[in-house]
Amino acid sequence: MNLLLLHPHQHLHGDLWRLDDRQCCHVRDILGLAAGDACRAGIINGKMGKARVETIENSKIEISFKEDSHPEAPLALSLLLALPRPKMLKRILIDATSLGIKRIVLINSWKVDKSYWQTPNLKADLLREKMLLGLEQARDTTLPDLILAPRFKPFVEDDLDTWAGAGRRLLAHPGDYPAMPCDLSEPVTLAIGPEGGWTDYEVGMLQRQGFVCHSFGSRILRVETALPALVGRLMRLS
Repeated sequence: MNLLLLHPHQHLHGDLWRLDDRQCCHVRDILGLAAGDACRAGIINGKMGKARVETIENSKIEISFKEDSHPEAPLALSLLLALPRPKMLKRILIDATSLGIKRIVLINSWKVDKSYWQTPNLKADLLREKMLLGLEQARDTTLPDLILAPRFKPFVEDDLDTWAGAGRRLLAHPGDYPAMPCDLSEPVTLAIGPEGGWTDYEVGMLQRQGFVCHSFGSRILRVETALPALVGRLMRLS
């Protein structure tokens, strides 16, 4: 936790906020802060600033918080991702959020096991929890906009073009394709399929929406490995 991420319900009055149990444990046991000490904090979807410990009483901690800065600019990259295995999804959401990706669609694919869409891990509160962990890691406050698209064809035909908007549309796919570009500063929408790759039908539909196939080498990578590697190649990370 590199940032105390404050939720609106924690606000008491004025500059005063009360930390939750997990934050109290971190401040007391990990950071070792006492009354009068300071650390970085931020308000969800708001500004960042300095938090000062005001009181520590009966395992309850109250802080004063003063805004002094905006979070880093979001990464100019939108992610269209075939729904990964549930255990992998947790790590991927944390990583994507910590990298600064603010627009994510989790979409179905023929090679995505139907049971993945039934997992409790897709509950909104659990998805939000993982993205909050990514924000705390990266010292960011802006939650990504996350969309679930359990039906591939309707989303691609009816919604994808508008959602992707302007900018390049890149499709990561193994094969004899041009190498992925690097160090882009323009907006990019990146489509990453399941570990077995997109089907020919899915590739064709995405190409009709302006996506261009690019290779990322001959190795077949896990999605959790491919995502940060691709983002690091494509974008200029601040």
